[in-house]
Amino acid sequence: MSTDKGPYFKEDLRLLPWASDTGKPCYLAPGAEDGMISALADATEDRQVRDAARVLGECEAVLAQPAAGALALRLALTAAVRALGDVLRVAHSRGLRLGACDDE
Repeated sequence: MSTDKGPYFKEDLRLLPWASDTGKPCYLAPGAEDGMISALADATEDRQVRDAARVLGECEAVLAQPAAGALALRLALTAAVRALGDVLRVAHSRGLRLGACDDE
């Protein structure tokens, strides 16, 4: 079953900076780059990168405290893992759009 536009391949789709409620990746079809979902995705990616920079500073502050306890370290690491995951997803999505990386 073909259409005028042809089938979409994963490399044609934009990986969005969020997952579905079941944890699966969400994608945006080509041609929607100027739409509301694309603008929301851009704003979300920008926020995720800013949040990651903030988390990095907070983690550095915790690590600079010799008396930081296990709970402080655990909370800092948890925030860092979440931020790193978000930023890697942004980098991967942007890399796919630039053709700089594959979907693996």
